[in-house]
Formats: sequence, structure tokens, C-alpha cells
Amino acid sequence: MAPSSEPSYPSGLVWFRRDLRANDQAALYRALTQCQEVHCAFVFDREIIDALPRADRRVEFIRESLVELDETLRTLSRHEQGGLIVLHAVASDAIPELANALGVQAVFANHDDEPQALERDRLVRTRLAAAGRAFHTFKDHTILERSEVLTQTGNPYSVFTPYKNAWLKKVDAFQLTGYPVERHAHRLAPRPQAHCQAVPTLARLGFEATALSQLNLPTGASGAQRLFNDFLGRIERYEDTRNFPAVKGPSYLSVHLRFGTISPRLLARTAHGLMLQGNRGAATWLSELIWRDFYFQILHHHPHVVGHSFKPAYDAIQWESGPEANTLFAAWCEGRTGYPLVDAAMAQINQTGYMHNRLRMVVASFLVKDLGIDWRWGEAYFATHLNDFDLAANNGGWQWASSSGCDAQPYFRIFNPVSQSEKFDPEGKFIRRYLPQLASLPTKALHAPWLARPLELQDAGVRLGDTYPLPVAEHDAARHRTLERYAVVKSAAV
Repeated sequence: MAPSSEPSYPSGLVWFRRDLRANDQAALYRALTQCQEVHCAFVFDREIIDALPRADRRVEFIRESLVELDETLRTLSRHEQGGLIVLHAVASDAIPELANALGVQAVFANHDDEPQALERDRLVRTRLAAAGRAFHTFKDHTILERSEVLTQTGNPYSVFTPYKNAWLKKVDAFQLTGYPVERHAHRLAPRPQAHCQAVPTLARLGFEATALSQLNLPTGASGAQRLFNDFLGRIERYEDTRNFPAVKGPSYLSVHLRFGTISPRLLARTAHGLMLQGNRGAATWLSELIWRDFYFQILHHHPHVVGHSFKPAYDAIQWESGPEANTLFAAWCEGRTGYPLVDAAMAQINQTGYMHNRLRMVVASFLVKDLGIDWRWGEAYFATHLNDFDLAANNGGWQWASSSGCDAQPYFRIFNPVSQSEKFDPEGKFIRRYLPQLASLPTKALHAPWLARPLELQDAGVRLGDTYPLPVAEHDAARHRTLERYAVVKSAAV
């Protein structure tokens, strides 16, 4: 990716958002190659963070990652006053004001296709233009985006497999090559005296510390690289281990991809190269990265999925409502459904902000198709609690589970939470970790305690309805009700 021969602007500003790294960062590279000097900034956007709980692991993750980014930029700049300008303000106001204060001619940022972000960027672009300043944005968060992968008729794909095949045909060395930021880092400018403050503490931002440091979740670009290096040692086994929550199978990089502390080009380039060498695990993991691109292009072309079903006919489904629905939803949220795998998974997200991907499918199917609760309730709960919450992927996953999305599971496919438990946590290790009150049950009884013999329950100290709840729904009966509920869209779903 060759730089321009001569800088186009005397000075520019890089606005970091969901790309918290200095290495292989598209907007930073473009600014460094198009400007004689470059300032860098991040805004804790009040329009986003003021609505969050006062103890939020994501805010702490961002803050810790910014501390590292600030130090990295300072080192690259070779200025004692180099580094990152960090503001706590409404971003659509703060960026134009900062650009004016710095006297830059252009602002550089990377694409963000979420509806709220697009509106924010529209306001920023308008305000910058009114002051005679340019606003340039670039692809960085995905490998292929927006309209880069289309059908032969020029339409966006709505089924994953043909999208994946087209993605694999289109991707090449150019798309996977990183941006050599370091060779142009001498253009990083020292911060003005008014903006030389350290990254604000959580307290200054109005937040409390969380248990993030106890979750074995390293922050920043260095933390992401450590996780990736560890994963590379076991990526060949990914296909065989990825579905078992008690096994160290995943990469655990999702939160780093979400906040851009690692380059998606690095990940895809590595996985693609290993796939070409016959590495089956790498091929499967590359598919997961392609799913990520797929959901982003769905959001770009079909923004109605925010709040509505991808398949409009599915919005006619009558979900459970009223006090009983609220009670069932609360039991799901709090891990009190009486189905151990579901409850253990909800304990995992509530305690750590992480949930294994297989379990995301299980708990989503249970909420929608066993309890009859609107998928949007679960989507919103995940949005609040997941460290790696990303609108496109979260929405796509929930619509997949509810059969209302693109390339979703058929409406009549309903996960059995007991058989899923027996298959993917066969020894009960995951359940015992998050539901210690069931730890002494024999493994055979652990997946469905209500079927255990009275003596087994007694010996394990389990009192159903007391120390552990009875099931809030009977799966076979719930399955029948779900098929009736989905009859309204049967013709559209077939």
C-alpha cells in the first residue's frame, strides 16, 4: 500500500474510535502519508458512555487500552509530549472543535457503519466542511466491506456460503497486507500544552473499577498479540475444540476485534496462509472471520435489521408478553431456568462479560423457542453485558437463532438444551464451574436434575425448587407451542 509522494495537508487529526492500535491502522497510515504533521485523539463519547452502567468492563477495557496506545504513540513520535489527546465530551461537537483548536486541514478516521455512528459522522463531516476542513474515512474494521462482495447481478448476498465463496475468490494479498505505520511515524506531532494530560481515570469519567483484572483478559495491542500467539499454538485443533465450553478452544480475541486492538488483516492473513497449507482449524477460524464481514455488510445494506426482522414476515410473530413473560425473562437473565447448561452460560456472561459461542446459540434458542420471548429482549441484554458487543454480529446472531435473519436456522430447528448439554459439556465441567450448587451430582444427572433419583439429589445436597430451580418450561411442550407460533410465517420460511 504505497503512500502518496508528497503530503497533501500541512497538518491532520486522526480520530481513533474502534481501532485502538498504532500498528497496521488504516486511518493513521493515511494521515501520516498525507499530512506533514499528525495529531491523534480519542473521545469518550458522552452520547454513548453516559447511558452505560457506572461499572462497565468495556469502558475499563477501552481506558486501559488507551493507556498503552498513548505510550505507543509517544514512543513512535519520539516527542516527550507526543501521545494521544483524550477527551470526554460529545464527539460530534468535540472533534470539529479540536480540529479548529489544532488548526488542522483534515480529520482522518475509519469506517463505522452502525446507524448511530453514521449519523454522528454526518454531523462531524458537515461541521468540518463548514470550517473548510476535510473528513476522510477508510476501511479498517473488516477485510471486505459494504459493496465489495456482491452477486453477479450486483446485489448483496443474504446467504453465507455463496458470500464466503465470493469472499475467498476476491481476497488477495493487497486486501490482506498491513499498513506500515512505523516508517512514517516521524510525522506524529507533539501534543499542545493544553492537551498533554494523561488518559483520564475511570473515576474522572464517572465510572467504577470492575473485576476486569481478575478475568484473565489482557488489554491493549500487546494483550491481543499475546492471545493471538497462544491461539496459534492450538489453531490446528480449532475445528475439534471450538464447540466445547470447558475446553480452551476459541481464540478469545473477539473483544480485541471489537475495539480494534488487533488488526483483522493480520488475523485473516495468518489464517488464510495456514488454510492454504491444509490447516483445517485455520480454515474453520477464517470462516468465522468471514461471518463477521458478512454481518457487517448485512447491516450496511439492510439497516432495518436494527429493531426489525431481516425477513419482514417474522415481525408478525406474536411473542409472549405481560407479567409471565417478564418473570420468564428475569429467570433467563439471572440463570434460574432450571436447565443447567443455560443457567451456567448466563452465569458466565453475568460474571465475566464473556459467553462461549456455542452457548450463545443455546441460550438464544432457549429464550426465543422454549420461552417464546422476543429475540430483541435477548439482543438488548447481550448488548449491555457482552465485553465484545458488536451491533452487527450481535444482531445477526440473535436473528439467526430466531430464524428471522439472513441464512438463519430453519424456524423448526429448536435446540434441545439437555441434548446440547450432554453433547458439548459431556463431563459437566463447565456446568460445575458456574453452578457449584450442582457440582456433587453424578454427571448423568447433571444435565437434567429434575430427572435425577431422589437419593442422588439428597447425596448431592440439591433441593429442587430451593437450592436449584425446577425447569421454567417443558421442552417438548414448548417446541409444540413454538411451531404454532411460527405458523404465521411458515410459508415465508420454507
